[in-house]
Amino acid sequence: MLNEGKFLEKDMMKIGVISDTHLREPGPDFKKIIEFHFKEVDKIFHAGDFVDRSIADYLSSQKELIAVCGNMDSRDIGKAFPEKRVVELQGFKIGLIHGGGSPFGIESRIRKEFEEVDAIVYGHTHTPANHQVKNIYLFNPGSPTRTFIHKPTLGILYLGEKIEGEIIQI
Repeated sequence: MLNEGKFLEKDMMKIGVISDTHLREPGPDFKKIIEFHFKEVDKIFHAGDFVDRSIADYLSSQKELIAVCGNMDSRDIGKAFPEKRVVELQGFKIGLIHGGGSPFGIESRIRKEFEEVDAIVYGHTHTPANHQVKNIYLFNPGSPTRTFIHKPTLGILYLGEKIEGEIIQI
């Protein structure tokens, strides 16, 4: 986990990571959160459960959006975004998936969905995760809007010499 104010490497890429927004429209509070926390990111990852296409459209208007659909997303979102994908950024292969089923054991299930990735970004559980398991970095930003036990959160991934993540409580 990075300390706030850490000096960023010259060629480091910053990715804003969000999931499980569960919104019908990007209201003023959501926009403030995104514009404040993601103002200096290079790209935005959304790990599914937008619920409405207007959320994807809004995020796309802020930065380049790389996303997957989730189990609560409409057919429209399912046509626009795949269920899983792998992107290569800064020399790292990053798997992006929403996940499904019980939150218990989700990380072992989603690891089986990808071959040879350096990191997996996922959602579904609404519970933040930010850790390395063997050779794979696992990152779940939680939910900025709809939580069960935790406070609302989102995340930042830093891609430099290695992958590091930060969970931000809103």
